[in-house]
Amino acid sequence: MRGNRFLPDPLLQEELDQIFAAALAAPSVGFSQPWEFITVTSPEKRQQIAHSFFAENEKAKQLFQQGKFEAGKLEQYEQLKLEGIIETPLNIAVFYNPQKGPVLGQTSMPEMGKYSVVCAVQNMWLKARSLNIGIGWVSILDPEKVKSLLNAPQDRELVAYLCVGKVDKFYDQPELEMLRWQERKKAEQVILSESF
Repeated sequence: MRGNRFLPDPLLQEELDQIFAAALAAPSVGFSQPWEFITVTSPEKRQQIAHSFFAENEKAKQLFQQGKFEAGKLEQYEQLKLEGIIETPLNIAVFYNPQKGPVLGQTSMPEMGKYSVVCAVQNMWLKARSLNIGIGWVSILDPEKVKSLLNAPQDRELVAYLCVGKVDKFYDQPELEMLRWQERKKAEQVILSESF
């Protein structure tokens, strides 16, 4: 969900309880449940985080200007409303909290802890959609700046910054697909047999 669709309407506590219950029910490697969530409603705090977005967004624009992407992408990029940090009544910062010592299922692939946090985010997204609530995932942020603003412990890692709110409408397909930012991949492009 992009920032131009959000409404300022407040969310009900029972809706938030359902969204967080879905997150807490997510699968996690070794049943580690390595997620932590910080709700952000303060306009001042959200404004500070929005400043991080705008600074990082300018860096991204420069990559498009330098020709590192196909022609016409800069103009299209500049038209996109990429976040709803200020527009939504609620932001949620989702952190990975690494456990001390070995974790079942992470001894060979330590990144599985972060992937478990992503499972919680997807559960939140699906539950929110079932409640007609939109979630936008903002990844154009300086994670260290966000950690500092939220007083996160040094060992925590920001995995997702979510803008959560009611929306004026849901699209039948992702907005970036409708805008032809990228084509949807076909099954035969990504499903292989036996090897690459």
